[in-house]
Amino acid sequence: MKKTKVGILGATGAVGQRFVQLLENHPWFEVTELAASERSAGKSYTEAVAGRWKISADIPEYARDMQVKACKPGLDCDLVFGALDSSVAGPIESEFAKEGYFVVSNSRNHRFDDDVPLMSAEVNPEHLKLLARQKTKGKIVTNSNCTIMGVTLTLKALMDAFGLEEAMLFSMQAVSGAGYPGVPSLDILGNIVPFISGEEEKTEIEPLKILGTLTDGGIENAKFKISAHCNRVPVYNGHTVCVSVKLGKKAGIEEFKKALADFKGEPQRLKLPSAPEHPILLREEPDRPQARLDLMAGNGMATTVGRIRKDPLMDFKFVTLSHNTVRGAAGAAILNAELMKAKKLI
Repeated sequence: MKKTKVGILGATGAVGQRFVQLLENHPWFEVTELAASERSAGKSYTEAVAGRWKISADIPEYARDMQVKACKPGLDCDLVFGALDSSVAGPIESEFAKEGYFVVSNSRNHRFDDDVPLMSAEVNPEHLKLLARQKTKGKIVTNSNCTIMGVTLTLKALMDAFGLEEAMLFSMQAVSGAGYPGVPSLDILGNIVPFISGEEEKTEIEPLKILGTLTDGGIENAKFKISAHCNRVPVYNGHTVCVSVKLGKKAGIEEFKKALADFKGEPQRLKLPSAPEHPILLREEPDRPQARLDLMAGNGMATTVGRIRKDPLMDFKFVTLSHNTVRGAAGAAILNAELMKAKKLI
């Protein structure tokens, strides 16, 4: 298979760095362009991220001497992965799509455009049909918020098996979710911050579009209700979410577990390069999942679920853990792009 040339917009930031790492030696994609702000443009990637490379011990060799460009069309690639801050991402991504590039974005700006898929590759691959409604030569696909990416996998499995009426989510979100330099150490060490601007609204709304039904008029949102509490905790990577659900029909606990453990989607059927064999992994230990132990399950692309038990107010409650910059950001975008390539949309 001929490799697709790809670029990374916002390549020097926390999510951009994760793209640089995950795309090293990718079997389907070749990074040919790195782009960032005007202050980074013209520098080598090593110079541009000096003192701020935080993903691994060393910058991947392929990227070190690449010249960083400005985030403007004219890049030598067919697809761009978006890791830009939402304060600037919207018009830049629109311009790239207008000029014929495929854009797979992590930013929130286009998530609720009527003709833009809000994607989780295992959950709603049929939503890629929305691309035909976009009038631009290129197309835009978006990721969800990192908090709900792993949770939505579990909600999809349960909705398909039993139906859903209500979900309550309590998040404990890693500091890396705030980008770099993120939350000041004196605000987070030994502390929990019970507020993340805009997070609860996104957590309550985005899963309903992702789990919605594609109709002739667009996406009809899923009908169940979500209530969310979002908190920042002193963990480096890994978003943990405590979930309670009310099902559409009664289920035993073993049926409930089986629905989660057996869940697979189109990426698994197609054996996409970044797809975990099991997108949901169950742990039976009473104190799992834990970020320190379970974060890299499925190379960081699986969601680990544990503490499944009856809920006295709803039906069941459980805990999910997913890697916020891999499954929740760069890895999910790469998986979406792999799905698009496998379906010959790129």
